[in-house]
Amino acid sequence: MEGSIKDLASYRLQTAKDDLKRAEFAYEMNDYKLALNRSYYAIFHALRAVNSLDVYDSSKHKGVITHFNKEHVKTGEFPKDISKMIANAMNFRQKSDYEDFYIISQSDAEEQVANARYVLDLIEKYLSERIDGK
Repeated sequence: MEGSIKDLASYRLQTAKDDLKRAEFAYEMNDYKLALNRSYYAIFHALRAVNSLDVYDSSKHKGVITHFNKEHVKTGEFPKDISKMIANAMNFRQKSDYEDFYIISQSDAEEQVANARYVLDLIEKYLSERIDGK
């Protein structure tokens, strides 16, 4: 595999991991809005890491998600439940970022952080197999 693609996938995965750490910290500090935001971006950057192996990117979030679902979920590389998690994360993030007075509950924030952790674990394993052959 070309080094620059491998490097890009690794960089994007590290960005996702950093966002997940921020989400977990925000949750611990009872900043549920920030936890939700960083959880979504952890997922988003992880998807971009996978898509980079396809030499695909998009300037639109929907484009990144659509490509991932079409090329990696519908093909069976990832479980179907991941699509719903991604959609929910995006929906929560959009509401909390753009709706005035939107309040995220502790349980919703906890679920989103857990979902982000689940998605990253799957993607990290997938990338390890694809890039390192492990």
